[in-house]
Amino acid sequence: MRVDTRSNYTSNREWFHSVFGGKDVVLCHTSALECLGLFPGYVNEDQIDIYTTVREPYENVNQYVVESFDGLEIVRIGELRCTSLNQTVNDMLRDYDVIDEQSLVQALADYYYSNSESFDGLRIAPQYADRFNSIRDWAIEFYAYG
Repeated sequence: MRVDTRSNYTSNREWFHSVFGGKDVVLCHTSALECLGLFPGYVNEDQIDIYTTVREPYENVNQYVVESFDGLEIVRIGELRCTSLNQTVNDMLRDYDVIDEQSLVQALADYYYSNSESFDGLRIAPQYADRFNSIRDWAIEFYAYG
């Protein structure tokens, strides 16, 4: 089953709310960054990233199946649930080989410049510090060549 695409909505949150509002899922990865307002998304986007406890037959939803949502830092925005910024960044660093790299780097750039040119508020798990350090300069310079 294919879920609706972003092109039918005026905002990412409206799209996510229509598809998953009130359902037992947690937006994660790029979708969480979009829900948190840290990444604008793409024109005609059709992929949604979720944590779920039950895999569903969606064609255009990246499903990360977990036993429960316990242990995840979750933010509620209306009827939507998404991972917190810290949870999202650490999850994306963990899953770096399969994530949308641009969304992570752009979100880190936005965070850096909206926090007095600092990453100090981020809590990067020690096991992901090397990966974070390998992309932090890219994030800092993200808008320099725009």
